[in-house]
Amino acid sequence: MNQTIEEYNQVVTRCRELFEKKAKDYGTAWRVLRTPSLTDQIFIKAQRIRSIEEKGVAKVEEGVIPEWIGIINYCVMALIQLEKGVLNAPEENETAEHILSLYDHYIQEAQSLMLNKNHDYDEAWRQMRVSSLTDIILMKLLRVKQIEDNEGKTLVSEGIAANYYDMINYAVFAMIKLTL
Repeated sequence: MNQTIEEYNQVVTRCRELFEKKAKDYGTAWRVLRTPSLTDQIFIKAQRIRSIEEKGVAKVEEGVIPEWIGIINYCVMALIQLEKGVLNAPEENETAEHILSLYDHYIQEAQSLMLNKNHDYDEAWRQMRVSSLTDIILMKLLRVKQIEDNEGKTLVSEGIAANYYDMINYAVFAMIKLTL
């Protein structure tokens, strides 16, 4: 389990560094996005990964790693939006440090969930194919879209946030498998 924690931290550090750099470039402009827009951004990234997996080649040379990073970072943004709500314009007092502290909070929550599930599932993800992780994320996105279309109401299912947390963890697993 210590290996998983170390690998997880390496991946999320890479994601956080990009998130921080983009926050310096763009500020918190993304705070105007509604969660369905963020869900669609995650979908685009997951769909591109699947397309490249199926075709075996990418015409845009950046590969899939930036897409996996994007999935993680957009999921964190969506969790922030679920908590904080959408802004018509980013608030002036919303500092990069504040947003980064929220980022860290949600990543920590995702990691705690991962550790609990890893205990119960005995790190089964290590035996999975990356393509299966992609498919599971696409399935979870379809679930989130359905819940969003149902105005957040579910009868027996986990809510939207739980799916974003799972997508973070599956994307981290994919990055571990692809880069470490």
